[in-house]
Amino acid sequence: MSGPITNIAGYRFVDLDDRDRLQSVFRSLCADLGLKGTILLAPEGINFFLAGPASAVDGFTTYLAGDERFSGIPLKTSYTDYQPYNRMNVRKKTEIISVGLDHIRPAEVTGSEIEPSAFKAMLDRGEAVHVLDTRNDYELRVGTFENAIDLNIRTFRAFPEAIKQLPESMKDEPIVMFCTGGIRCEKASAIMMEAGFRDVKQLKGGILGYFEEVGGDHWDGDCFVFDQRVAVNPALAETEVVVCFACREPLSEAEQASSDYVVGVSCPYCINRVNMVPISDE
Repeated sequence: MSGPITNIAGYRFVDLDDRDRLQSVFRSLCADLGLKGTILLAPEGINFFLAGPASAVDGFTTYLAGDERFSGIPLKTSYTDYQPYNRMNVRKKTEIISVGLDHIRPAEVTGSEIEPSAFKAMLDRGEAVHVLDTRNDYELRVGTFENAIDLNIRTFRAFPEAIKQLPESMKDEPIVMFCTGGIRCEKASAIMMEAGFRDVKQLKGGILGYFEEVGGDHWDGDCFVFDQRVAVNPALAETEVVVCFACREPLSEAEQASSDYVVGVSCPYCINRVNMVPISDE
C-alpha cells in the first residue's frame, strides 16, 4: 500500500426500486465522509468509483454492508498520492452500463466466470480459446491481452452489432471475454449467449482483477481507467499516459512527443478530425 488516498470501485446488478431515497442517502453520506467520485443508480443496479482517506472509504463500505443488496460487493482497491476525482456525483441512470437493450438483465442471466489464475493457466498452456476484448477502441490502444479480438467499437452500445461480424464457427468455440473491472462483461456475455454463442466465459474481476491476482503475464501495455490517472500498469501504478483535453483520446508518451500534440488544443487523433465522437464511460 502507498499513497494517502484509497480508491475503490465496485458494482452489482440488483433490482433497485428506491433510487430516489438511495440518491439522497448516498449524497449525504459521501458529503459527511469527504469522498469524491461517482455513484450510478439504475433500476438494474449500482456502480461506483470513489476515493478518499481510508477511514472515509471504510465508512462507505460499512454502510454498504448494512444493506443486504450491497453486502459483499467485490471491490477493486488502489492507492494514490492525490484525489483523482474533482467532485462527488450521485446520478440516476436508466442503465449502469448503457447498451440500450432493456431485456438484457445480468441479475437474472449472465455468463459464467473464469478466475484470473485459471485464465492465465489456459494462456500458459496455449489452449485454443478466443480472447475477446469488449472495451472501446481508445481503451484497446492503451493495452490489451496478446492476440485479443478487437471489435473496433467506439462505445459499448455498438457491441451487439459488432458481434454479428464474428465468424459463425465461433458460436461453438470457447470464448473468454474481458473488460476493465468485469461490469461490461456481465452484459456482454448475456448478449452473446442470446446471439447463439454457446461457450462464453467472463474474466472475473476484469483486467484489474487479473493484474491484482496474477500480474501482467500475457498482457501488452497499460490499462485505461476512467479517472485522472488515465491508465495503470500491471502493478496497478499510474503510468505516463495522458488524455488530450480537446478530444479526450488517451496518448502514449510517444504520441505526446508528436508535433500534432498541443496541450489543450490538439493531438494526433483530433488535429484533422471534424466530427469527433467524445469519449464516454460506456
